[in-house]
Amino acid sequence: MRFLAIALWVFLLAPASHAADRVAAARKAREKQVAALFSKAGVAWPPEQLYLRAFKHERELEVWAGTRAGPLVKVRTYPFCAASGELGPKRRQGDLQVPEGFYTIDLFNPMSSYHLSMRVSYPNAADRFHQVAGVSLGGDIYVHGDCVSIGCIAIEDGPIEELYLMTLDTRAKTRRDVPIHIFPRRLDAAGMAALAERLAPDAPLAAFWQSLQPAYLQFEETRRVPATSVDRKTGRYLVKPARTARR
Repeated sequence: MRFLAIALWVFLLAPASHAADRVAAARKAREKQVAALFSKAGVAWPPEQLYLRAFKHERELEVWAGTRAGPLVKVRTYPFCAASGELGPKRRQGDLQVPEGFYTIDLFNPMSSYHLSMRVSYPNAADRFHQVAGVSLGGDIYVHGDCVSIGCIAIEDGPIEELYLMTLDTRAKTRRDVPIHIFPRRLDAAGMAALAERLAPDAPLAAFWQSLQPAYLQFEETRRVPATSVDRKTGRYLVKPARTARR
């Protein structure tokens, strides 16, 4: 009986131990690089604020950081190594779409099958507004490593170790989930024109992308994380007007 009890104890503790080992290995390999990236950007590590922006067409994930009071600066850009689906939001389980909209990183999975992973808070209120009755929206959308995607954003294993530490340590310091905004592409005038040309007949999709643009433009102007909400009557994203301009 004593042997069985010890064996059960080891079995129950093994997953947590392996998870800690994986994070510890990432920290040993990448923490100095992460600190150097923030030092080069002139931002304290860990920062008071971290903000992630992903662009599906360009296949890039940007990391911005800074203080709560001042404008953010770019720390690094990571290229996607895999992302499934097409431009446009995720509307049902199994559509292979990477979501588009305004989310947070709300869970860390150090035991992921894709090396390390961070969950995107999909579905949000806007996604649920557009849900078709009887159709599951799905879930389990992550930013992860291993260069495989079925609706997730994948970056290479070295970069995901850096990004995981950045996000994990910022979350530990601030006790706030890190925002991640996912756009179909950069939504400047040229980007919106390209989207309009691509899918001109699709009025609902055009309206959806137009509701994303104010957040994109506001950050370009102010370098501060836009305060967003969802209109309960229309499901459109709303962006609170900025108080101060970019310096």
